[in-house]
Amino acid sequence: MASMTCLDDFESYAKRHLPKYAFDYYSSGANLEQTVKDNVAAYRRLRLYPELLRDVSKRDLSTTILGQKVDIPIAIAPTAMQSMAHPYGEVATAKAAASLKTGMVLSSWSTCSIEEVAEAAPDGLRWFQLYVYKDRDLTESLVRRAEKAGYKALFLTVDTPQLGRRYADVKNNFSLPPPLKLANFEQASQTDVVGSSDSGLAEYVASQVDQTLSWDDVTWLKGITSLPIVLKGILTEEDTREAVAHGVAGIVVSNHGGRQLDGVLATIDALPEVVKAAAGSGVEVYLDGGIRLGTDVLKAIALGARAVFIGRPVLWGLTYKGEEGVKEVLEMLKNEFNLALALSGCTSPENVPRELVRRQPQYSSNL
Repeated sequence: MASMTCLDDFESYAKRHLPKYAFDYYSSGANLEQTVKDNVAAYRRLRLYPELLRDVSKRDLSTTILGQKVDIPIAIAPTAMQSMAHPYGEVATAKAAASLKTGMVLSSWSTCSIEEVAEAAPDGLRWFQLYVYKDRDLTESLVRRAEKAGYKALFLTVDTPQLGRRYADVKNNFSLPPPLKLANFEQASQTDVVGSSDSGLAEYVASQVDQTLSWDDVTWLKGITSLPIVLKGILTEEDTREAVAHGVAGIVVSNHGGRQLDGVLATIDALPEVVKAAAGSGVEVYLDGGIRLGTDVLKAIALGARAVFIGRPVLWGLTYKGEEGVKEVLEMLKNEFNLALALSGCTSPENVPRELVRRQPQYSSNL
């Protein structure tokens, strides 16, 4: 095994070792991938202005998410079909998250079931990502299973009335390779997620996910469960105000990793608007997309995120060394964030000032 010094090393390893269809599925975005690239690039447009001569000898990286303590403000975002990266898939990821005492959002489209993941990490903090399906009984059955298995919240994805057009999946005629299956759906065999002339997953989503999803369905979901509801995919002030009005517990500022509507703004650029609109409501704001460095975590927290969620780097760690690889990814970000805190004059996520981050200065020529 190679020695990993940064998250990009994990991605390079995964690109060399994963089958092309799997790496392309995990790494690609919609259309020209403008948003995929900008999610990362946007952090480089932000500059840090540290406060010096501060006592940073004692630091506490912990915070809370929906009232649950986590040791680091870095949790795991939902990513589908993790067993393409490693045989133990989501089970390995859940164990790694539990060992770092942070949380994991399990994708509805996981290759290990709700129950298998819960049994593998019974003491871990777990949340469940949900789509609303045309079959509301199916949707409710997933909610009941998550409740019974001890998941602490539902993360409702709101930016996917249908799947974005991902050129790589179309070219590869992407399908879920046998014997893998969408483990949470008895009726969804591997053959349901096989492409014809398009991506098989896109066809499956089009046949199952309800395109009539509206704010009324957020009310419906709140009415059938006592679990907190977090909306994943919010980018604007207007939608934030609607979310607050509908009584959600949290918002993930997310553009689905650039995999849905290409050309939307990077999540770190959208974050301040959402934070401002949610201020004073009690609704917690999180962020995913483009996190590659501990300083990225610091910037997101300075701009108002309570915690960040990472997706693709977890998949690269999983490919590298399974559970241990995911642990290495989390440890790397944790250590980088800890160092960034100290060098910025901060001692915890709670005392990171907004003034720490500013836009890159723009200079105009006098010629």
